[in-house]
Amino acid sequence: MDLNLRDIRAFIAVAQTGSFTRAASRLHLSQPALTVQIRRLEETVGVRLFDRNSRNVALTPTGRELLPLLQKSLHDMEHVLIDARALGDGSSGTVRIACLPTFAASVLPELIQQVKAAVPRAGFHVRDAVAGVVETLVRHEEVDIGLTGGELSDAEIDVLYAGADQLVAVLPAGHAFARRKRVSLTDLASVPLVLTAQGTSVRAVVDGAFTSGGCAPEIACEPTYMMTAVAMVRAGLGVTILPASAREVRAEPELRVRPIDHDAFLRPIALIKKRGRTLPPITQTFVAMLLERLAPG
Repeated sequence: MDLNLRDIRAFIAVAQTGSFTRAASRLHLSQPALTVQIRRLEETVGVRLFDRNSRNVALTPTGRELLPLLQKSLHDMEHVLIDARALGDGSSGTVRIACLPTFAASVLPELIQQVKAAVPRAGFHVRDAVAGVVETLVRHEEVDIGLTGGELSDAEIDVLYAGADQLVAVLPAGHAFARRKRVSLTDLASVPLVLTAQGTSVRAVVDGAFTSGGCAPEIACEPTYMMTAVAMVRAGLGVTILPASAREVRAEPELRVRPIDHDAFLRPIALIKKRGRTLPPITQTFVAMLLERLAPG
């Protein structure tokens, strides 16, 4: 027979009050019901816990030794129940998310602040990574949700939101293209480019656009991260192509951003989770707030 929290509470109440009558009153029980709980606990541990007669109740030596142990067990289990209820109602918990660096450096910090203002006990485990890694982390359940880029065709993945991120050309303020309002695919094919590495979602879109346009880009450098690409453009190594939403683009006053006059420079983005898995309530709250941010308009 397993220990029962009600029986442990009954034992502690009798031990503290020294009376079945007072303990029953404290627990809002009838005295016979309290007696049943104490007897059941004694049967479970296999030893008498109280010596009692018509005038008083006293702990047996074994009861005295068990009292601090059971008090600690009750305290721990009550806090487990409190924490479990908080996880269940979304008033605490950890949001485990993998996301593109673009999102991690732009929308995510403000969104975390918004969630923590609503749910102060919320925690966050964030993995910023390229699209393929984001999908792998979700598939292997190392995170619960992912914000990724590129096309998705994985039967193990559910898409919670699908949208797109416009790509733009980023170039030095003194570049010849800085005097134009827009640049074309032909323009981009005529200058050295700093392109994010193969395997990134941005590079997949750029390669697809050049292929569809029958052009071959002149690649000067292939960094993995956008911050590195921006630094290379600042150094005069070429023009880069990045999402318009990237914080790296907006944080460089000496660089210029120009729209690309070609429909193919649009990166699909998606919020995903593992198919068949239930999201924790705190993560559902986070997703709802994120979808409000991602919604057009």
